[in-house]
Amino acid sequence: MTMNRSATLSALTAAGVLWGVTVPLIKIALAGWGPVWLTVVRFALAAVPLLFVADRARLRRAASPRVVFWGATGYALVIVLQGLGIERTSVAHASLIIGLTPLLAAIATVALGRARVGSTAWTGFALAFAGIALVATSGGGSASLGGDLLILVSVLLSATFLLAQDRLLVDRDPLAVTAVQFAASALLAAPLAVAVEGAPALPSSTAPIVAALALTVLGTLLPYALFAYAQSRVSPGLAGAFLNIEPVVGFGAGVIAFGDPFGPLQLLGGLTVLAGLALTAAPGPDQPPAPPEPLPVLGDQAARTRSRRRPMSMSIVP
Repeated sequence: MTMNRSATLSALTAAGVLWGVTVPLIKIALAGWGPVWLTVVRFALAAVPLLFVADRARLRRAASPRVVFWGATGYALVIVLQGLGIERTSVAHASLIIGLTPLLAAIATVALGRARVGSTAWTGFALAFAGIALVATSGGGSASLGGDLLILVSVLLSATFLLAQDRLLVDRDPLAVTAVQFAASALLAAPLAVAVEGAPALPSSTAPIVAALALTVLGTLLPYALFAYAQSRVSPGLAGAFLNIEPVVGFGAGVIAFGDPFGPLQLLGGLTVLAGLALTAAPGPDQPPAPPEPLPVLGDQAARTRSRRRPMSMSIVP
């Protein structure tokens, strides 16, 4: 039992760390790829193993126009906007802002009347946004307000996609849906890449190529698989707490590896964001912990973010 729990917690830790290095990897890959071509390469490579292992009948059921549309919007367009933003801002800023995605999705869920939250969660929301604002306005290094705004737009769009994805996954296999959406993202982004960035060409150095491959395996497929394994064995609250590792790792990588500024304002903003995330992950005073629920084996961003929202919505009353 102890060994199984240790393996589960190790998987959660590894997933959080791997998601945390996604923004730094994108920053490296953008030295040799345009944001749109990088999106094409990343999702084309990620779609191949998913299409291979998914059931053919379930793939056909998943290949509806709505699934394709939201996949292209929620994956391709979001990642293109993130790439454009990361080009124009620092890794530390981008990591913290992207970390707000599940908070925005939860707020939208409440606004649509699907759930309600307690005062602790609302305090966490406010602290997280205040921390992001403090870090974003402190500037310095390669950060820019324009880049931060592009990242914020991508986060808002991603939160909208996650709400739509909840409905799309009803009576459909999550693995098949993700495979279809990854493939659609690559196919639909390719003409845009040609129009905006010209014909594809391999980068002149190996670092962007390695970074793109790492994004596919280490930033997409592997962390989803690790998190799915762990989430089926622990409560959503425990799993969600480990996802707070993601913005910490991204912020730290920006400071250490990319020379992003780190002073009193950045420290205060980062700690404020983490405090907000911790509060949103805390169970409500009268809401019992929810039982664990299984996740798909690979690649389901909506399932991942539902799990990220669940800890925050432990105080959400149906």
